[in-house]
Amino acid sequence: MDDHSQFRLLSERRFLPFFLTQFSGAFNDNLFRNSLLLLITYTAGGLLGLPIDVAVNVAAFLFILPFFLFSGIAGQLADKYEKSRVIRWVKLAEIAIMALAAVGLWHGWYEALLLLLFLMGVQSTFFGPVKYAILPQVLRDDELVGGNALVEMGTFIAILVGTLAAGVMMGSSQPEKLAAIGVVALSVIGYLAARQVPETGTTQPQMTIGFRPLKETWNLMRLATENHSVLLCIMAISWFWFLGAAYLTQFPSFAQSDLMGDETVVTLLLAVFTIGIALGSVACERLSGHRIELGIVPIGSLVISLFGLDLYFNMPANPVATDWWMIITDSQHRQVAIDLLGIGFFGGLFIVPLYAFVQRETPEPRRARVIAALNVFNALFMVVSAGMGILMLGVIGLSIPEFFLVLSIMNLVVAGFVYQQVPEFALRFIVWVLSHTIYRVRHEGLHRIPEEGPVLLVCNHVTYMDALVIAGAVRRPVRFVMDYQIFKTPILGALFRLAKTIPIGPKTKVPEIYDAAFERIDKELDAGNVVCIFPEGRLTPDGEVAIFKSGVEIILERRPVPVVPMALRGLWGSFFSHCGGPALKHVPKRFWSRIELIAGEPLPAEKATAGALEERVKRLRGNHH
Repeated sequence: MDDHSQFRLLSERRFLPFFLTQFSGAFNDNLFRNSLLLLITYTAGGLLGLPIDVAVNVAAFLFILPFFLFSGIAGQLADKYEKSRVIRWVKLAEIAIMALAAVGLWHGWYEALLLLLFLMGVQSTFFGPVKYAILPQVLRDDELVGGNALVEMGTFIAILVGTLAAGVMMGSSQPEKLAAIGVVALSVIGYLAARQVPETGTTQPQMTIGFRPLKETWNLMRLATENHSVLLCIMAISWFWFLGAAYLTQFPSFAQSDLMGDETVVTLLLAVFTIGIALGSVACERLSGHRIELGIVPIGSLVISLFGLDLYFNMPANPVATDWWMIITDSQHRQVAIDLLGIGFFGGLFIVPLYAFVQRETPEPRRARVIAALNVFNALFMVVSAGMGILMLGVIGLSIPEFFLVLSIMNLVVAGFVYQQVPEFALRFIVWVLSHTIYRVRHEGLHRIPEEGPVLLVCNHVTYMDALVIAGAVRRPVRFVMDYQIFKTPILGALFRLAKTIPIGPKTKVPEIYDAAFERIDKELDAGNVVCIFPEGRLTPDGEVAIFKSGVEIILERRPVPVVPMALRGLWGSFFSHCGGPALKHVPKRFWSRIELIAGEPLPAEKATAGALEERVKRLRGNHH
């Protein structure tokens, strides 16, 4: 396997035991929950004198209730104590709960099993924050997307296998006994795997645990609002769970009433949707280049809606499916499976970068609590999803395909709002498209850019796309300083305004723009951000590095910060360069470009004169135009 392959992590102790722990836990959750729901439906005939439909919904509510009650405490524990120890505590609790559940299953004590389902929800609540908070501590930055992808893949495959296993057990002569043995065995396997999870150290040992469930959950929600970009990513992840719950809940009725299928069709739809999510999750690492790439998130959300629309407009006119084989062999019915596979696949692309972004952008001492807040929002959105299904299907009277159409349209609206609120999504999307079409970019030395704190980047200026190339390569958000004239170009102007680019012009012609530019640069550096300038002041007319102007020295006199020289290679003669005449007014020499972005060693402010930086950039660029 490739050294960069995410699957390599499955051979390493720092990841494999954790992966097996979370896989067995998700498997066990779904085996126990689905076994209980099926037993309530087909054996118990309801509980506590309630109709079957009501009893099933009570069971589902009891499993999700602990996320609202105990997520605050769970997040605190995961931040305060060493995470591998917390994992072992949680898995020991799972063994105890499943041992009691086995007794209840064996003897058919279904009312008692509802309490144990609630306790299983408590156990899942305490595992959730540590499950995601531990990943940034055991993985490198370039492994974080791959690690999250494997976790998502494992989770959804475990959900599928657990659901299918419960169905298979219900077909046996003694389903209760088989389920009892299965849940205990899985809990023991999970604990044995947890014992091999390596220690990670503590992040907030001085924290005082608050044992006021609702108040601590409220405090979590407030904590999640402190970083606007992280909060919107949390909302986007929860929206995915809203969509997923809406689709999965309707599969039984959809298969029966709209496809005229039996229970094997329900199983096929569930399998196709879940496998799609798993495949999309693992594809995410390669498409993102082993980095946290927000540029593929808009692709995921857009194509989810396109497949959803296709599902509505390509429903079989005269459904005749009786089993899963008809879905596979008949072209009309097969399109339904393809659309659900596509929705799942692009859902995987959508969700993995968001999880990785939340983990990276949240400070380590509070990471578990923010992830606990994410779990609360996920639970809340799934509850709202169920309510919306009841409203749309039961009260308004929509058909299930019409309900799926509404979900697709809503997804476009929600996505548009998120990307308008966080322009980085849309910008990274454009950068990702460029870097996978007309440009092939190689990076070198970008680790020299400080991970935090103010820094000034200086680079040669070859094309109008230079800023986008740099923005796509540098991990931190970058504020670019560019000629104010470019903002008059309709498309590029809108794009650079979206990127919060700082316009600048000659002091003799536009003194107000010139002065405002230096004020904004100083504010950005004072806020600890990255600013990039092109000291030549214009695109190169001949491919060579022109004389650097003194603006860089003015910036550093006002705000002494480290300076990282950078050089772009290979852009001369490409689209948007002046090779052959003014950019945008000539036919470029080539459509495809292999380009390089090279970063040099940082210079302290006192040594970063215009002349010294010009010389550094020329050396970095060399003879490569």
